[in-house]
Amino acid sequence: MKTLRILNLALLVAFPVAWFAPLLRAGILPLFSLNEISVMSGVIDLWQIDIFLAVLVTFFALVAPICKTLGLAMIHAGRMDARALPVLHLFGRLAMADIFLISLYIVVIKGIGVGRVETGWGLYLFTACVLLSLWVSFTTERLEKAAKKDINAHG
Repeated sequence: MKTLRILNLALLVAFPVAWFAPLLRAGILPLFSLNEISVMSGVIDLWQIDIFLAVLVTFFALVAPICKTLGLAMIHAGRMDARALPVLHLFGRLAMADIFLISLYIVVIKGIGVGRVETGWGLYLFTACVLLSLWVSFTTERLEKAAKKDINAHG
């Protein structure tokens, strides 16, 4: 459980770094410079174009994953009861929508499809954060269920 706690706390740092890191570099023609696109730059651009969609993307891409991570940190620290896991599981499901939404708004807002696109290191960091977050959630739920079964079997 200590390893889970440390990995989950690392996500509290890694997620914000991934939000500002370049996911992609995109340009219209090969001769022009490429613009770096991050989660935050996309959300900022979106706020200027469509506030409603910006709020949705902000919730799915930023709020849901960090709330889930904070909740798991509180469970690991013994500050929150494990009965909150179903709610955190819901946040985890909502947070998975961020990958799809971010991909869509990059295509729509930046007009990628007629130019050049290169992946940035932030894409790998963001992917690692999402996968690690899934693993920590899954493992925490599994350990909590096992502990509950063990308590019921012995007492």
